[in-house]
Amino acid sequence: MARILGIDTSCDDTSIAVVDGGTTILSNIVASQVEVHHRYGGVVPELACRKHIEAIGPVYQAALEEAGVTMADIDAIAVTRNPGLIGALLVGLSFAKALAYATHTPLFPVNHLEGHICSAFLEVPDLACPFVCLVVSGGHTDLYYCEAPGTYRLLGETRDDAAGEAFDKVSKLLGLGYPGGPMIDRLAREGKPTAVRFPRAYLEKDSLDFSFSGIKTSVLHYVRQHAPTQVADVAASFQQAVVDVLVDKTLAAARYCAASRVVVTGGVAANSQLRREMRTACAAAGLQLVIPHPRLCTDNGAMIAAAAHWRWLGDPTGLDEAALLGIDAASDDQLADGSLIAWPNQRT
Repeated sequence: MARILGIDTSCDDTSIAVVDGGTTILSNIVASQVEVHHRYGGVVPELACRKHIEAIGPVYQAALEEAGVTMADIDAIAVTRNPGLIGALLVGLSFAKALAYATHTPLFPVNHLEGHICSAFLEVPDLACPFVCLVVSGGHTDLYYCEAPGTYRLLGETRDDAAGEAFDKVSKLLGLGYPGGPMIDRLAREGKPTAVRFPRAYLEKDSLDFSFSGIKTSVLHYVRQHAPTQVADVAASFQQAVVDVLVDKTLAAARYCAASRVVVTGGVAANSQLRREMRTACAAAGLQLVIPHPRLCTDNGAMIAAAAHWRWLGDPTGLDEAALLGIDAASDDQLADGSLIAWPNQRT
């Protein structure tokens, strides 16, 4: 059973974790940059990179200390390779490469979306494949059919904005600030989800793709025309429209694949209404639902370590030193677009 150090610097959180056997979290330290980016209403890439550089050393030390281990106890290092902010990724990659080289520890580059999928195994260690997985975050809204660990088939993806991006932009329109998801989630509890009928984009018949640019524009026009005083009603109505589509498309994907299990993960999976309505819908359809704890839905190092566990089982040697020195954040022609996740010998 491998003990893996996982590193994630894909966006604005610096996170390092130690995970045993792909399922047991010994530590999972996250340094948030929310206060840094709040004044700008979104993530500023250059500032994010600078903060990653400042935080990664102390976060690494804290992760080892909380886990009660040293590098001598670590069997492998896992690091997010893509997708993400290129400068932020390079901070984590550079740190991981140097650490792996200095300690002669195997290194496993991991696709960030695969990390989100594998967070389900941290929540339910005996989760069986196959299952349908909705990865819904600030940068991605994708549906995958997970045939086995390391083998994933893309079923649908957003054609424009991701759901989390729509939350952030609508939050800014309503003057709620950043990050938008938690702001809208809290305010929506005070509003009426039927107050405004915002559009639901289902696209072509039987399509499993998503589109959220239309609802964002619809909110913009509504705010300009009505200057709403009941901001909570607008927030609740917007959130209801997004949740309706996410739930409907996910259950449609499960029916299409004849799957009996559904996983929902990514930052937007922390949304309380999405969690509640997905549970209700899956229970009515007789589907097992796994939604990780909110702290495992947002970006974290533990999920990266969990994803690397399956690679360790297949090849515990990781990258050799020549490959290690050449790794970068944008050269993986099989995974760089983030739309299809598969090991090199398991393309689907």
